[in-house]
Amino acid sequence: MLLGAPALAADALSPYPEKLERITRLFDSEVTSGRLPGAVVLIQQHGRPVYLKCFGLRDAKTGLPMTLDTIFALHSMTKPITSLAAMMLIDQGKLSLTDPAAKYIPAFADMMVGVEATGVDGSRVLKLVPPVRPVTIMDLLRHSSGITYEYIGGTLIEHAYMAAHLFGGRFDNAEFADRIAALPLARQPGTLWRYGHSTDVLGRVIEIVSGQTLYQFEKQNILDPQGMTSTKFLLTTPEERARMAEPLPSDPILVAAERGRRSHPEWESGGGGLVSDITDYARFAQMLLNGGELDGKRYLSPAAFKDMTTDHIGPGSGVERDYFYFPGDGFGYGYGLAVRVEPGDARPPPPGSIGELKWDSGSGTYFGIDPKLDMIYILLEQTQNERGRITAAFKKLVYDAFTAPN
Repeated sequence: MLLGAPALAADALSPYPEKLERITRLFDSEVTSGRLPGAVVLIQQHGRPVYLKCFGLRDAKTGLPMTLDTIFALHSMTKPITSLAAMMLIDQGKLSLTDPAAKYIPAFADMMVGVEATGVDGSRVLKLVPPVRPVTIMDLLRHSSGITYEYIGGTLIEHAYMAAHLFGGRFDNAEFADRIAALPLARQPGTLWRYGHSTDVLGRVIEIVSGQTLYQFEKQNILDPQGMTSTKFLLTTPEERARMAEPLPSDPILVAAERGRRSHPEWESGGGGLVSDITDYARFAQMLLNGGELDGKRYLSPAAFKDMTTDHIGPGSGVERDYFYFPGDGFGYGYGLAVRVEPGDARPPPPGSIGELKWDSGSGTYFGIDPKLDMIYILLEQTQNERGRITAAFKKLVYDAFTAPN
């Protein structure tokens, strides 16, 4: 089912060039208005680009232009790569979805769940209760672990996360996982989809199972085989750093987030630490579109790929949806990816196809995979201020391009 475009076979659908120009006008307007420093946009169908353009500047301070080799902080678009790495280990029988996280990170055996209660003086207090079951690898993959971010989870949980100074001093994945284990879970494991540091903990599990750092494992098994030479946690040369896209100084949340990410080069954050360029991420997205295979190399078995891209929080799963449900209207969630399972409640429904995959990030990076159209689309930008508005407008224009002009 294709929503917002004719229900024709994928090989019969092609974008209309005059409709694609609306995407150009959108980003030209965002750049000239000063709301966005720049962006790189790709739509690729049947393995070939049908739209690829650079807009504006990679760095407003230096005036350097946006180019195809510009490197962007992926933030949460790191999560699908880390989730693929974990699924590869599961596929190889080295890790199991039902394994408790404590099997690999002993501190997780002592985790408690934080429940808001009324104290003797009538104030709200955080009561610690035992989990009904352990946090599992499946929980880490589908964000049902009870691990949260410091800005989500209820006032008392948020206070506990902030008071822990998670990002204080130097720390690697091992230290960070132990810091998370010392905090209360925001909900009982397996009961609620809630965004958080689950994928960061998963990165540490990958290290323990593989005997490598997260980057070493991903480089050897995903990045190098796919030719993703610009995708890494740490830029080490002046030439690489000069290719980095920068947010506008007027984007304080993203500026602070980037400052925090760059101030911890020793931390390989599986949930948000990678940087990449359009060529690299297109390779990764095309591999997903191909069902886990690229250039004759298979990264996941068909069964494992199907499991990764199936909704695991839908009816019968026992998993509720948080108020901050980032997959969005009509989407369930697999392992590291949102998957479209229904048109959704909005009228008209948001554009797209049943079975499409997607994810985005707090820095405005966004990608989608549409098997019915045999298409991937990627937006790389660096904006927290404008990302919600721009990504929604961008996706609508992508799908509008497949409808005949009036």
